[in-house]
Amino acid sequence: GRKTANIIWGNSASVLVGDFLFSRAFELMVEDGSLKVLKILSNASAVIAEGEGSQLTAQRRIETDEDHYLDIIGAKTAALFAAACRIAAVVAERDNAQEMALDSFGRNLGIAFQLVDDAIDYASDEATMGKDAGDDFREGKLTLPVILALAEADTEERAFWGRCMKDLEQTPTDLESARKIIAKHGSIEKGRIIAQDHAAKARAALNGLPASETKA
Repeated sequence: GRKTANIIWGNSASVLVGDFLFSRAFELMVEDGSLKVLKILSNASAVIAEGEGSQLTAQRRIETDEDHYLDIIGAKTAALFAAACRIAAVVAERDNAQEMALDSFGRNLGIAFQLVDDAIDYASDEATMGKDAGDDFREGKLTLPVILALAEADTEERAFWGRCMKDLEQTPTDLESARKIIAKHGSIEKGRIIAQDHAAKARAALNGLPASETKA
């Protein structure tokens, strides 16, 4: 709920400081001395940028399907989680099996996280979230709750999504209408099941790691 740097100082200063932080991050990676860590994180940065670009091209496109959406979050969110988990094994000098187990853990955790994050935009409130509810809706972002509702939409509902998401012609009551349509089709619960599946895959990825309090 706090003001962003962009709101306080504007685009130019925010982008410039962002570039500085990005450059500083790479300085820290080089200081670590591990070429493998640098390779993993630089690759993740490229994949994340591609994922963000793919999300931009999908924005306001109501024909975006579930597979395309999962590809987007696999790049923009899961790649970050996977890299963060994988480099821990590299720094700790663990074998390749443990390294890839942590990669799989992070990747599936990242997908589960993003699925839940997208769901609460329609299923929670600002006080609970700490950010504005309905931001994805207002920006025309096609996330899983909307994609699943669109897959079963009748003619009237498809026209509603087209007006609100594609044309961005929204009234003050449209977010509540969107929530009712999403609830009608059980989209939040369907998304929760997919998230739980990825959470289970994340836990299973840790099976080969030694027992510890952290693992538990």
